[in-house]
Amino acid sequence: MVVDKNDWRLAGQERFLKAATLYWKTYTRHAENWDHDHCEFCIAKFMVEDYPDVLHNGYATEGNDRWVCEG
Repeated sequence: MVVDKNDWRLAGQERFLKAATLYWKTYTRHAENWDHDHCEFCIAKFMVEDYPDVLHNGYATEGNDRWVCEG
């Protein structure tokens, strides 16, 4: 796979994802007062609630504080 360095989705995520282990998970809030997260690349929304265009599964870091969609 060739990475286009001008891809709009690349915004320095390597700073916090380079050494991270990602796990396929069902979305859960990483804090009680948190209602959603976004994909670190395409900004797709992850939520527990079922709304249109919301994702419920994806790749997440151990603490569920970083999410990446399947796409």
